[in-house]
Amino acid sequence: MEAIILGSGSKGNSTLLITDSKKILIDVGFSYPKTKTILEKYNISLNDIDFILVTHEHKDHVTGLASVVKHSKKQVYIPTKMFKVINKIVDKDFITLIDTDFFQIDDLKIRFLRTSHDALYPVGFLIEDTTSLLYMTDTGYISKTNLKYMKDKNIYIIESNHDPKMLMDGPYPYVLKQRVISDTGHLSNEMTGKYLHDLIGENTKKVILAHLSETNNLEDLAIKTVSDLIDNKIMVEAARQNEDMRILL
Repeated sequence: MEAIILGSGSKGNSTLLITDSKKILIDVGFSYPKTKTILEKYNISLNDIDFILVTHEHKDHVTGLASVVKHSKKQVYIPTKMFKVINKIVDKDFITLIDTDFFQIDDLKIRFLRTSHDALYPVGFLIEDTTSLLYMTDTGYISKTNLKYMKDKNIYIIESNHDPKMLMDGPYPYVLKQRVISDTGHLSNEMTGKYLHDLIGENTKKVILAHLSETNNLEDLAIKTVSDLIDNKIMVEAARQNEDMRILL
């Protein structure tokens, strides 16, 4: 399994996942030209993609969705309860509705993990073939139900949005600060580290921190905080807003 993170942060999020049999674009938070250009760096065209997954409808995750679908004619796989908002962006002919939390395509298994964010029906993903990847951003907390599915995966791409002190001492208006730290906001470095402490196992190979705030976090701080909390058992890296990265396993 391989992942190419096109960029991750409050200005845009998109990741291409390459499994044994499929190429899946998770979120399209960048314009069509930017998405196309980054993928071409890796000799991948939008026509190579098998389908698109969407975490939720916020702008930094769907900015380029309509244009990418228009050019590529690819299907967007979403939970049925997300239809009302995604259908405002993409014509229903290009939407495949999934009625269950779990579905399988050939040897590829995908589970929707309901997240806690101020969107209609936000989700993360557990994606497995011969390798397992947990992809979760934009959530105020992780439920006990989700945690039982998330243990000892090979790769974690998981939100580490903010440092609480930087957030509360920073320039955001009070209302926005309260949104970020709420149960429907974003995970802090400390919360992510504590979750990962209980989740990572002997099969875990990589941890990638995602959706770092450019205002309320620092890459080195996020990595150190999480690394300390997981007792430095696994090397931790951070995805960047303005720089793509390739993850191999």
